Amino acid sequence: MLRDAAETYDLRGLNCPLPVLRAKKRLAGMPVGAQLWVETTDPLAVIDIPAFCADSGHRLVSAEDASGGGNRFLIERGG
Repeated sequence: MLRDAAETYDLRGLNCPLPVLRAKKRLAGMPVGAQLWVETTDPLAVIDIPAFCADSGHRLVSAEDASGGGNRFLIERGG
């Protein structure tokens, strides 16, 4: 799937554990292989999102600094 075709989920302003919990719920409703950009300003997300992906069987495709502060993560839903 192309990176540009991925949905964007704006979780900026939410603090731990909400970004992971909301991303988990959103990904659960998506088909296997679908990709989701998650944007967050939570400083712990750089630890929490990769750990969530590893624990849940999702693939962290990309992690980068977001424009305007925070981070954005491209997650591919696992099976």
